[in-house]
Amino acid sequence: MSTEVNSAFDIAFWFLDMAERSAERMQPQKLQRLLFLSQAYYGVAFEGRKLMPAVFVADERGPLEPNIYIAFSRGRPKLDVDLFLPFEIESFLEALWRRVGHYSADRLTRMTKETIAYRQAHKQGKRAEITIEAMRLSFARGMEAPALDQVVKPKVLRTPSGRPVAVKAWNPLAKSAAKPPGRGGS
Repeated sequence: MSTEVNSAFDIAFWFLDMAERSAERMQPQKLQRLLFLSQAYYGVAFEGRKLMPAVFVADERGPLEPNIYIAFSRGRPKLDVDLFLPFEIESFLEALWRRVGHYSADRLTRMTKETIAYRQAHKQGKRAEITIEAMRLSFARGMEAPALDQVVKPKVLRTPSGRPVAVKAWNPLAKSAAKPPGRGGS
């Protein structure tokens, strides 16, 4: 399955940088939960697509991406990552950060451990994988965690006259509204 970014490190570094800009200390467990939530909500918002190439497991402490956990075990690693994410990814992550970025690591852990996806994987045994499909189904219901529309709201800006407009990334390949037929028939 393809992913939107090259590595989970791209997203991890984005969250660390956002925490730094917000003058907040990013605990390792909080980073893990934010990565899990971003993968899950992205799967819901974009019909099962994966945000990042990551495998989450049901650890006793909560959902965990083991490679990120090990890499960050002694602080921020020195890696070459893509610090400039596509507009749509940045907008998605900013919306998620605005909604849950201020939550404590404990609150995020409680929220993620209550999801059906985590509980089902945890029942399977030590560090069982939490599949993207299980994450998507669990978060689509919005029972244990905020519903998608409460987390990822479209970015709204205003025109000079004050009228609100939704902002989306320009996609030149997207189908536009039907165009009138050109001259000469056809």
